[in-house]
Amino acid sequence: MSDAVGTGPAYRSSRRRLAFLCAALVIAVLPLVLTSGYWRTNLTLCAINVLLAIGLDFILGYAGQLNLGQSAFYGLGAYVSTLLITKFGVHFWVAFAAGVAFAGLAGMILSLFAVRLRGHYLAIASLGFAVIVHQILLNWIGLTQGPLGIYGIPPPPAIAIPGLPPIEFSNQVALFYLVSAFALLAYLLLDQLVRSPIGEALTAVREDEISAQSLGINANAWKVFAFGVGAAVGGAAGCFYATFVGTLVPDAFFITESFTVLAMVIVGGMGTLIGPVFGAILLTLLPELLRDIGDLRLVVYGLALTLVVLFMPGGLVQGWELLRRKFAGASVASGR
Repeated sequence: MSDAVGTGPAYRSSRRRLAFLCAALVIAVLPLVLTSGYWRTNLTLCAINVLLAIGLDFILGYAGQLNLGQSAFYGLGAYVSTLLITKFGVHFWVAFAAGVAFAGLAGMILSLFAVRLRGHYLAIASLGFAVIVHQILLNWIGLTQGPLGIYGIPPPPAIAIPGLPPIEFSNQVALFYLVSAFALLAYLLLDQLVRSPIGEALTAVREDEISAQSLGINANAWKVFAFGVGAAVGGAAGCFYATFVGTLVPDAFFITESFTVLAMVIVGGMGTLIGPVFGAILLTLLPELLRDIGDLRLVVYGLALTLVVLFMPGGLVQGWELLRRKFAGASVASGR
């Protein structure tokens, strides 16, 4: 009966499949509509930031762990993959997997030290970790080149499809499709996790850790798991950033990047997964849309963030729900 009225599991599942197809269609069309190199560059940055935001949301929004070290995992993924490619001649996809794995392992190690910390104590510990990683990237000149940077990072190798021209990722559109495909797959993976018993365990830990432990849930183990997965997704974003920009300098992974990603999650809607996607897109494109007004754009940007936090603490998702209910109520009233 519930499926017939559009509220049951089958209906919700069909809606998610439709939303996935719509997202894939939008991704396919966007580079064809926005043909300038400037906007295609911003599209790829949006896809990279989506990876960062959903990775942090898995840690913060679902496991309830206030992580301010996402910039560190971002940088570790970028540098590990780049050094393997440029110094040791490792194939891109092997280096990519190593960068993701290393970032995930770093996240798990951090969580082992911080597993007894909560709230602002955990935030300070993770922020300290981000500072340490940034200083290592900046000062270990023999390995990372420090402020001198690493240049000439090649794009992913071309993919040869029989009967078709090879797909060259030096092409902006092809690279955008590649990063967006990974962002979409990462979203689907995390969406399946949060809708499974794993998501229920993480939510229980987030809501009340003591009660969760009384039910037999190993809170520490799930914290480690959440940090590992979220950090690995952030590491994947770093791998793509390195090959996208072609140049690596430590300042790209300064601690301010962690706060930017945190803002994306909060503005979009923490603990919703879809919210951080829109938060990442909005906060990537908004500064570019406001660039024509000069330094005033920073005032508008800051004011917009403040208004969202004050009047929509649930982020864009909350705003959308309010609008949906308002129009639904109006349609019901007019039907009567």
